[in-house]
Amino acid sequence: MKILLRSAHNLNLRSRLCFNVLKPFLVEQRKKSDTMKYLNVAEKNDAAKNIALHLSRGTSRRREGFSQYNKIYEFEADVMGQKCQMVMTSVSGHLLALEFVGAYKNWQSCNPLSLFDAPVFKYCPENYEKIKRTLEREIKSCQGLIIWTDCDREGENIGFEIIQVCTAAKSNLRVFRAKFSEITAVSVRRALANLEQPNKNVSDAVDVRQELDLRIGAAFTRFQTLRLQKVFPRKLAESLMSYGSCQFPTLGFVVERYRAVENFVAEQFWKIKVNHTMNNLSVDFAWDRIRLFDRDACQVLHDICLESPQAKVCDVKTKPKSKWRPLPLDTVELEKLASRKLKINAKETMRLAEKLYTQGLISYPRTETNEYPKEMNLGQLVGQQTGDPQWGAFAQGILDSGGPTPRQGNKSDKAHPPIHPTKYTNNLSGNEQRLYEFIVRSFLACCSKDAQGQETTVSIDVAGERFSASGLMITARNYLEVYPYDKWSSKEIHVYQAGETFNPTSIDLVDGSTSPPNLLTEADLIALMEKHGIGTDATHAEHIETIKNRSYVALADAIHFVPGLLGMGLVEGYDAMGLTISKPHLRAQLEADLKAISEGRKQPQVVLAEQVAKYKEVYLTVTAEANKIDSALAERFSERPNEYTPSTENLPVEMPSVLKCPKCGSDMVVRQKKNNPEELYIGCLSYPNCKNAVWLPSIVKTLQVLPDTCSACGPNYKMVKFEWRNNSISHIYPPPYTTCIGGCDTTFLELLKINLSSVKRVPESRPQTITANPTRTTTSNNWPRETSNTVTAMPARPTQNRPNNTTRSFVPPPPANTVQNPTNNTRMPVPRSNSNSNPDDNSVMCGCNQPAILLTVRKQNANFGKKFYKCPAGKDNGGCDFFLWAPESADGGAQTHFETPPQSSNSWGNSSAQAPSSNNTTRGWGITPSFSRDDFSGNDDNVMCNCGVPCKKITVHKEGPNKGRPFYGCPKEFNQRCNFFQWADERGSTEWGSANPSSRGRGRGGGARGARGGGGGARRCGLCREEGHVRSRCPNNNAD
Repeated sequence: MKILLRSAHNLNLRSRLCFNVLKPFLVEQRKKSDTMKYLNVAEKNDAAKNIALHLSRGTSRRREGFSQYNKIYEFEADVMGQKCQMVMTSVSGHLLALEFVGAYKNWQSCNPLSLFDAPVFKYCPENYEKIKRTLEREIKSCQGLIIWTDCDREGENIGFEIIQVCTAAKSNLRVFRAKFSEITAVSVRRALANLEQPNKNVSDAVDVRQELDLRIGAAFTRFQTLRLQKVFPRKLAESLMSYGSCQFPTLGFVVERYRAVENFVAEQFWKIKVNHTMNNLSVDFAWDRIRLFDRDACQVLHDICLESPQAKVCDVKTKPKSKWRPLPLDTVELEKLASRKLKINAKETMRLAEKLYTQGLISYPRTETNEYPKEMNLGQLVGQQTGDPQWGAFAQGILDSGGPTPRQGNKSDKAHPPIHPTKYTNNLSGNEQRLYEFIVRSFLACCSKDAQGQETTVSIDVAGERFSASGLMITARNYLEVYPYDKWSSKEIHVYQAGETFNPTSIDLVDGSTSPPNLLTEADLIALMEKHGIGTDATHAEHIETIKNRSYVALADAIHFVPGLLGMGLVEGYDAMGLTISKPHLRAQLEADLKAISEGRKQPQVVLAEQVAKYKEVYLTVTAEANKIDSALAERFSERPNEYTPSTENLPVEMPSVLKCPKCGSDMVVRQKKNNPEELYIGCLSYPNCKNAVWLPSIVKTLQVLPDTCSACGPNYKMVKFEWRNNSISHIYPPPYTTCIGGCDTTFLELLKINLSSVKRVPESRPQTITANPTRTTTSNNWPRETSNTVTAMPARPTQNRPNNTTRSFVPPPPANTVQNPTNNTRMPVPRSNSNSNPDDNSVMCGCNQPAILLTVRKQNANFGKKFYKCPAGKDNGGCDFFLWAPESADGGAQTHFETPPQSSNSWGNSSAQAPSSNNTTRGWGITPSFSRDDFSGNDDNVMCNCGVPCKKITVHKEGPNKGRPFYGCPKEFNQRCNFFQWADERGSTEWGSANPSSRGRGRGGGARGARGGGGGARRCGLCREEGHVRSRCPNNNAD
């Protein structure tokens, strides 16, 4: 290559040689840069691993993320017909959590009633921060995001949490949702080929549910716990008495059944039984009257039968009998059957099912569907099981007899099929293996045929009383061959013929008594929860586990639930108030509303407001009649309750809002400083999520928030009454002084050293396009309207440094006859000069509101010797990028001169000094306190600035010899203005050059450097006023 380049003397030839050699590399780089890259996020690491395995066909590469439990897999795949780079990772369930703001986290800091309206925020828990960091890092190199979370409500909400984190790190992402019901190659590839948009309605339903659970649960839990720990300190001092809108109805079911058993009164009954034994086969005939509760009446009928004991066969019926095969498995049936048949509780069942799902062995275990879609290839799934030694032959039999014909239910969530095996395995153990086997056997049984038999029913007559017996003969076991969890056995009976007679072996009078209902098993409890709409199929197990952990209920014999003393007392106390919070009605209505939100039929905020209002009303009743809970528990505990006295910390805290936080919109309230309670500040209720605060100086003794609002700042700003600790400012603001701190009284804010951005949004000025002539367009800020209020110049005033090094001026309030615009009275970085001042005097303020420093250009270039103003801190040290050329005098008088170099950017970088919006004020010339808005006029003389735009005519109002003089300046905003300046009353002067755009130069006018247009004189020294040199080289300058 080097030899070729050396031999190629022609430059074009060398270029072509270089291009030809590098062309393959450049093309490859171009392809890489054009390739779309997607971040794929699953709900669990196992799911991410298996999805990546199927999409990459086993070629994915693994690397580490910040979280050791959530790996990253890289591969390539086709997305919408384009080859794309894929990065697959995962979260671990919900990435974000909901919490109250700092003021409401402490149980003792507020009345639980306030939790119904307290601000809440979402945050990332500390143990998930590493997962969040991984997402933020990976998304920065991607152009798209694909959500692979579980396809249910919770999964959709987790997906939106991922979207929130990723879009915060990088905007303009293409976001898609992959819909799948099983982690198999076919399913995930189909999902990738049919990407959808995330469903915000479904996610909103979860957000509403989470917020209601937090508010309702926290309010009632704090109330119950704080009260009952004091009323029953011996029993409950260390206990947490939680409340949940699903927990208490679930507890209510247990209590209701327990009461039914406890209050049951047995009744004795009598009945007649006929037995016929022949050839060692005994057949019992049941009385058609079943039983009688009157012994004498039953005795009479028994005696009649004994008097005429011959039995006559009245009827013999034989008909086919079927035992139905099981329906396809949904979540509730899986939980109930696993509890009954396998003795595995619901929580453990769902944990095992989730693990089997992420391993790709079964379909998604959270489904309400019990019917298979017609397009589903069930034969392939059955074929996967033919190799098993236990049920393989049965599976083969299904295929040989025409294929699977599943029994169909009548429920479908339109999202997931019934639970079924997706892959064969024989390397499981323990309860995993038992549950997997149950799912496989249920699936094969469902795809098989019903068991068949013949049932014979015989009716006989004895002395006018009718009796009957039945027998069963099984002709085909069918599904029972593979499904041992159902029992169906034959029952033999003698062969009888209609009309024949026989003598019974015995006719007996049998007594008995009624028995109470059984206590609830876990399967019974889940069935009741489903029937009444308490929780969802995904949350039933969690609610049951919670009431067990709180000692509200217990398992008496490891099978049946009984309420504990605490659970029983709580329900009895609420029932005594006439409330139904232990009944399913309230929560069932909420579940219906959440479904309506998911389907887009109801608005989330409407449902949230309605439900909060309902439970808030219930809470007020509970607190008013709380002694009834005390009495109910006292009876259960056999203990006298202590007198309850609310602690002062738990009394309602009056925290009237002073204003709405400009950063987050939450209320800002008056607080006491922790290190000095005598000093006050105004803090945001969203702390620590929002750290905005207004720090008040020590001269503020008291601060009272009044109910009145500020007419200038709006309804979000309350009037505040101040009392001073000393008389240092009483002569300016006599106490009690009432004002608003929303920004309408900026002088008062400066006096108290309050940053305007802490109390008010300070928007940036936005340039607007205006037309100077029909053929030329430029950008400029809005100029003031003729009706705008006057911005009055402030007199010179002493300054005092704030802790953040921002200089604020202390001045008395403006005169009563001065019209002030509260929005426009905002300090801006403007140059200020006076004809009587020394050019070295620094009266220019930078964007940080600090006095700018005066520097001289030392670099040998066209600007050598010129002076300019700059921020004293510098941009690299936290300051702003303010730059301004220093003004120079002309004709013996000082001029107000503004000139910005082309490389200068926005001159105010501090948020506290941002300009108001363009519809209220302007940058640059327009906001200068030395000029009146009424003095901005059009360009009557057609004077053009160096930009070729008609100038604006402005009048100086600053005290000095030039006060009242008009001048022309560039109308553009500060960082876009040219350096044109011309006194309007010196239009004919040649010193400032011509306004003709064709002769523009660097100077104040339009003259070219070195020879000003119109024959103007040479540049004058700013010190001695002589021509031929500049101030820095003046022989009379002793400063150098």
